[in-house]
Amino acid sequence: MSNQDSFIDEVTDEVRRDRLFALMRRYGWIAILVVIVVVGGAAFNEWRKAAARAEAEAAGEALLGALSEETAEARATALAALPVADTGEKRAIAALLLSAAEAEAGEDAKALATLETLAGDPETPVIYRDLAILKRVMLGQDIPPEDRIAALQPLMQPGNPFRLLAIEQRALAEIELGQTDTAIETLTDILADADRTEGLRRRVSQLIVALGGSLEQG
Repeated sequence: MSNQDSFIDEVTDEVRRDRLFALMRRYGWIAILVVIVVVGGAAFNEWRKAAARAEAEAAGEALLGALSEETAEARATALAALPVADTGEKRAIAALLLSAAEAEAGEDAKALATLETLAGDPETPVIYRDLAILKRVMLGQDIPPEDRIAALQPLMQPGNPFRLLAIEQRALAEIELGQTDTAIETLTDILADADRTEGLRRRVSQLIVALGGSLEQG
């Protein structure tokens, strides 16, 4: 390579470096901003995850603390004092635990009100609303049997996870109405259902016998 060619290459490289430095001085802040945004976003996400974990742990500890109270009255008071959860599912779990403590403490009216509020909460997943309806029917023996049967209708539809338990409660309401034969038919249908549990089978069988029915179809 001649001296002239070497000189031209050196000049070309120098011009390229000058252009690069000029571009960096002009647009380098964009690259710096991108780095700041990326690093800052990652840090924020980590902080948010850590805050969510800390909040969940604190809520769990508060719930366990309330459940560890020695008496049902104390548990009900502690559960009622917990902060309102931020999701329908968490609120549902807290409400179900609260209603159980209230019922155990003999405060049936409060328990029924808690379950009724839960059953009517549109933000609560359907499965929890259905469970609240079922528990309310089971607890609310002062509710007229006709009203209990009407409340159970949505739960007795095919595919509902509480279908057989709801049908069992319908049979109990039919007994209260003096509809013994109808109740036996309802209970016999439970025995014929492949989804029945062993505990449910025993309860239903004993009830059919107590009502004077036959287990031949069960």
